[in-house]
Amino acid sequence: MSQIQPLDPAAEADRAAVDNLLRCWVRETGVERPAGDVLRLELPAAGTAVEAPVLYWSPVGWHRFGPARLPSGTPASATALAALLGVEAADGDPASVADLTGRVSDSVRRVTEFVRVRAAVPEDPSGTTPFLAAEQALVTGHPLHPTPKSREGLTDTEAARYSPETRGSFPLHWFAADPSVVSSDSSLERGAEDLLAGFAGDGLARPDGTVLVPAHPWQAQDVVHRPAVRALLDAGLLHDLGPAGPAWYPTSSIRTLYRPDAAVMLKFSLGLRITNSRRENMRSELRRGIAVDRLLTAGLGRALHAAHPDFAIVRDPAWLAVDTAPGGGDGTGLDVVVRANPFPADAAAQGLCVAGLVSPRPDLPGGRSHLATLVHALAERTGRPVAEAGEEWFTRYAERVVGPVLWLYATYGLGLEAHQQNTLVVLDDEGRPVGGRYRDNQGYYFSPARSEALYGWVPDIGRDLGTYVADEVIDERLAYYVGINNLLGLVGALGSQGLADETRLLRLADRFLAGAAGEHGDRLRLASLLRDEPTLRCKANLLTRVRGMDELTGPLEAQSVYVDIANPLVEVRK
Repeated sequence: MSQIQPLDPAAEADRAAVDNLLRCWVRETGVERPAGDVLRLELPAAGTAVEAPVLYWSPVGWHRFGPARLPSGTPASATALAALLGVEAADGDPASVADLTGRVSDSVRRVTEFVRVRAAVPEDPSGTTPFLAAEQALVTGHPLHPTPKSREGLTDTEAARYSPETRGSFPLHWFAADPSVVSSDSSLERGAEDLLAGFAGDGLARPDGTVLVPAHPWQAQDVVHRPAVRALLDAGLLHDLGPAGPAWYPTSSIRTLYRPDAAVMLKFSLGLRITNSRRENMRSELRRGIAVDRLLTAGLGRALHAAHPDFAIVRDPAWLAVDTAPGGGDGTGLDVVVRANPFPADAAAQGLCVAGLVSPRPDLPGGRSHLATLVHALAERTGRPVAEAGEEWFTRYAERVVGPVLWLYATYGLGLEAHQQNTLVVLDDEGRPVGGRYRDNQGYYFSPARSEALYGWVPDIGRDLGTYVADEVIDERLAYYVGINNLLGLVGALGSQGLADETRLLRLADRFLAGAAGEHGDRLRLASLLRDEPTLRCKANLLTRVRGMDELTGPLEAQSVYVDIANPLVEVRK
């Protein structure tokens, strides 16, 4: 009788990273499917090649590979592979190669620790909510990103405390600010100041007349060394009070914090470089979130509920920030978005982060994702083949989660950047999709051609929010985020995990998009684009990383590298 091999966290982390790098390279450089069962990448700039067995070839790019090796037979670790691919992609720039290699190494090291910690305690002994469990489940990260768990600037001790993957928790850090350097806005009956002060608990002393300002504890340690914040402290306009109040839990974005007993979540600035970007709130994002909240209250929320009662946008109804000087000026890094919490411990419906749901779990026996567990259980209950249950799950997801996103864009010209981490799926008692939620104050796009449909509720909404851009730009972004990342990403997740046949799923996706195109006509060119264009514009995460681009800064049209990839929906109809 064979024995189960003990888990090797370092090997699991390196394997996942090698898979990511190879998937990225294949997608971003147009490598075609090999004739045999071995992928060979010629690397002329490095003067070598890399080979890896093909364990699964995915029509949408979610391939699986065996160990990578050099022609000599020497194993190629993720760090070594990153250096070789970096040399090819960076046009001889050693700084870019070193940056990519360092971040891949950092990501691998962190995943190693996540797998080790989670394998030691597979289930949370404190009895977490389903929402939080899904936020904590993304152990290996985005499968088509070269450095999905890179967190430049976190020590190991800080990572254990502040990471969702380790089930970290911590109290907020508090400042007191003179009202002259505080900006805020709220659509709540209680202002942002009063609401946030309630989370400090009893006994936190502050100077009279000041406003309590919470911060992520890592950010609190960092900002006091910034010249603008130091000047406020020295002038007596800002006071560092220290930690207070109960513990909060980081969600999958790391900087949005959750408590099962709180009516809101809190999204902070966090000056860490996570994947490609420093995660600090911009004032335009703070204003965008509350503007959409007011739009929903004015009438869009009712219209969305009438058309799709099981889908909703998670609201951001308030924000507060410390200015650099009395009377205005942002950039201190002390700010917070107040986000509604639809998923407290006693909520009947719990939304689950799709990225966490589909992610394989090397920390669990068999490495199965939660999605795989759901589909297998559905097949067993109904006495059907697993593939048939997987197809049903996909069809329901497309209709109940992606369908409302397309409806909003077609009907009101409001585009949602609904990739898998920003999308939550609500399941019934049998684990089937019945609805969804969208969350993110960054990812709203307003169409100049069609957003006037919203003006009856809020005149000129979107014109001054930073994402009022041509339909062609919105179509390109949503084709990636909603089409490639979300809908086709689910095809890849189901197929690569043996839960359904990708060719059949692509036909189902094509049928779903054809229905959306037929329903909305010229108002939804996106659906026809996804079905009919021979190539699709796809974000290239590896090339974006090599070129040192920050996805949250600069003009919207130039924040990431995009490449053309063959459209699998066209291919499946051939």
